[in-house]
Amino acid sequence: MTALDQIVAELNKYMYSYVMIAMLIILGLFFTVRTGFVQFRMLPEMFRVIFEKSTISADGKRGISSFQAFTISAASRIGTGNLAGVATAIAAGGPGAIFWMWLIALIGAGSSFVESTLAQVYKVKDGDVFRGGPAYYMEKGLKKRWLGIIFAVSITVSFGLVFNAVQSNTISIAINEGFGVSRYVTGAVLTILTGVIVFGGLKRIVNVTQVLVPVMAILYVLLAVVILAMNITEIPAMFKLIINSAFGLQEAAGGALGAAVMNGIKRGLFSNEAGMGSAPNAAATAAVSHPVKQGLIQTLGVFIDTIVICSATAFIILLSGQYLRADAESINLTQSALSVHIGDWAVIFLAVAIFMFAFSSVVGNYYYGETNIEFIKESKTTLLIYRLAVMAMVFFGSIAKISLVWNLADLFMAIMAFINLIAITMLSKIAVKVLGDYQKQRKQGKDPVFYSDSVENIGETDTWNRQ
Repeated sequence: MTALDQIVAELNKYMYSYVMIAMLIILGLFFTVRTGFVQFRMLPEMFRVIFEKSTISADGKRGISSFQAFTISAASRIGTGNLAGVATAIAAGGPGAIFWMWLIALIGAGSSFVESTLAQVYKVKDGDVFRGGPAYYMEKGLKKRWLGIIFAVSITVSFGLVFNAVQSNTISIAINEGFGVSRYVTGAVLTILTGVIVFGGLKRIVNVTQVLVPVMAILYVLLAVVILAMNITEIPAMFKLIINSAFGLQEAAGGALGAAVMNGIKRGLFSNEAGMGSAPNAAATAAVSHPVKQGLIQTLGVFIDTIVICSATAFIILLSGQYLRADAESINLTQSALSVHIGDWAVIFLAVAIFMFAFSSVVGNYYYGETNIEFIKESKTTLLIYRLAVMAMVFFGSIAKISLVWNLADLFMAIMAFINLIAITMLSKIAVKVLGDYQKQRKQGKDPVFYSDSVENIGETDTWNRQ
């Protein structure tokens, strides 16, 4: 382990052991109770609103729909965290890490609802699209532009640069394992493809993600269902293993409980991003009649990401027994597990799948950085430098060591989540009032429409004023 790797790992140990785990659980429970368990109570409503068409503006243009905004955030959520991240969690924390990954998703869904609803409330018009996210609600809701700038810098570095290095790292390893292609060659190809997308604008990002994300997610889940059916008699023992390991009940547990909790929560947060402040940037792009609609849709995204897709990877790995290997660590563990179930062709299949998952994440991650650079200052030169830096980090990630890339991702993820969780706690009363307005209209049989004067002390809003 290099000196830089050791420093970053030590900082992560402090941030997660003493800060992030407590914040995520305590505040997740706070939001869950304060919203009346919205993530469970309004699950049917989430499916109802996801396929609604976007609203049409005064100039006759139709904006980005709820589903399209959902796919932008899903493009970032559904990626290496689901395949490589789950494998990393099991390798480092044992099967019990999966239980803690589930728990943080169920609790964190409350945080996701609050942050994405707030992103809609405080979004701004940018040409024929909307922009928004934590930086915007920190400025308009909290009246703290300085905090918004700190967050904007943090998410731009995290997602646009560091997290994209994680995605390209996983792609290059998977392609090397599946096809024997040099990681340098893969890195060069990825860099060129990234350049084509990031110089194409938001509409191109939407067009790519709304096709890739649903297709790759459905195919992967179907494969997991087939594998579960092939191993149906082993499923009860698998769940028993997860629960026993989660609470350190295995015979040779040692420090396994702490490792399971730590890795489950870290990898769970990396995968579903609940409370981190990333998904709200996508939630703000949707043209909907009421902010709560996107709050519900992004909450559904947390469930799909962790409870469905992460679980699919976990079951594939645990049912194969490959997690017991001494060299088990990242995407190669998922590949070897699939090989056990369905043969060597699975290595090639997963190489293609991880390319689709992770490359769509590169696209979504890039957008988060772009919208936050626009928040700080509209500058074509800054945007050009950022785009070139994204391409450089995609190449760097393709050839870098696994441990350094993941440790850097964890550190920046913790910084982002820390700032965002404080902000949404301070603004949570607004989200609760907006939710109340939505529920009141639904009880009256209306399709809810929101106006800023419906909620007291809402602060500055650009897009919800009565005409």
